[in-house]
Amino acid sequence: MKKICFFIPVYFITLNLYAQFNLFDKVQNKVNDRANQKVDEGIDKGLDETENGIKNSAKKKDNDKSNADKNAKNNNQNNDNSTAETSKTQDNIKAYNNYDFIPGEKILFEDNFADSPDGEFPPHWDLISGQAVVNKVVDKPAFCFTDGNYAIAKPVMKTENYLTDPFTAEFDFYIPGGGNNPLIFFKTSNDDENTKALSFGEELKTNYFTNELSGKYPGPGEDLFYNKWHHAAVAYKGGQMKCYIDQYRVLVIPKCGFVPEAVKFGGIGAQDIPLTISNVRIATGGAMNMLNKIMTDGKFITHAITFDVNKSTIKPESMGFLNEFAKFLKDNSSLKLEIDGHTDSDGADDKNMKLSQSRADAVKTQLISMGIDGSRFTTKGFGKTKPISDNNTIEGKANNRRVEFIKM
Repeated sequence: MKKICFFIPVYFITLNLYAQFNLFDKVQNKVNDRANQKVDEGIDKGLDETENGIKNSAKKKDNDKSNADKNAKNNNQNNDNSTAETSKTQDNIKAYNNYDFIPGEKILFEDNFADSPDGEFPPHWDLISGQAVVNKVVDKPAFCFTDGNYAIAKPVMKTENYLTDPFTAEFDFYIPGGGNNPLIFFKTSNDDENTKALSFGEELKTNYFTNELSGKYPGPGEDLFYNKWHHAAVAYKGGQMKCYIDQYRVLVIPKCGFVPEAVKFGGIGAQDIPLTISNVRIATGGAMNMLNKIMTDGKFITHAITFDVNKSTIKPESMGFLNEFAKFLKDNSSLKLEIDGHTDSDGADDKNMKLSQSRADAVKTQLISMGIDGSRFTTKGFGKTKPISDNNTIEGKANNRRVEFIKM
């Protein structure tokens, strides 16, 4: 009996120890399973991250490639646009190869309406009759005559009679289909009425001159003449007038029968189809007389080379001067020149310095393209540092925007 009693406790102790060991194994297995699960999860996560990294890397490469392709496309587009613009400018300049209009050497008035508030009357003008306002027309600030028969405005000048013999007048004009022609009126000592005028359109005509004359625009026909900007120019000397539209001399008036003392601009305006002008410029003197100064004085100044606003792109109407200047340089083949660019005081100093340099370089490039040896030129830009007129007036600023040629 004692043996049995002894065996029973031992049995229960052994059973208890076995249960504990079995529980320990289960716990340990559970721990191991969880550890293995975490390891597996960690491996899976690592694999997922690696896979995502590869995917993101590939995606980034695709995005980078896509962005690179877009940038390349944009650059190509910009280059194409720049090339197209340069090509268009060169085509325009080539069209002016026989252009012989040369503006006067002293600018009396110039206004491109860039500083005039949109929707307001321009500050440098006086309204004589009708209504007029500044608006953008095909991305260009313009003076629009909106009402009147006739609507007329004149530049604000220091004196009433300011023109001398010779003088030149220029302006851009835009005629929509069905619109009326812009007119330039001439004031004389014998006639203060708004009568004597030139009408610029597909046909250029005189109004109330001694002889009524007209000339047909020799360029593209009616369909291509309207709804685009054109450049008008008038040169007066000794009673004769030469009248231009774009690169063409459209009409020559041998004897006007009067002496102009001032000019006005306008015509028949309407609200729905306004009469539109821009880039008005009035000057006196003969620009080509200055070429002789380079042989005697060692330099000359010209305002006959003009540029797009804030750019170094030479306007095609500058070719009248450049054509004659190229001939002069070919006749004086030993002459070497420094080409200097100058700006007015508007804008930042550093930008004006760069702009004046690029404009001087543009003149050199154009002369080289016309057959002049580039080794005969050096270029310098002076920005606004050497004004020759008052920068507080529009005519002063216009005279400060110039190109100078210095004999070396």
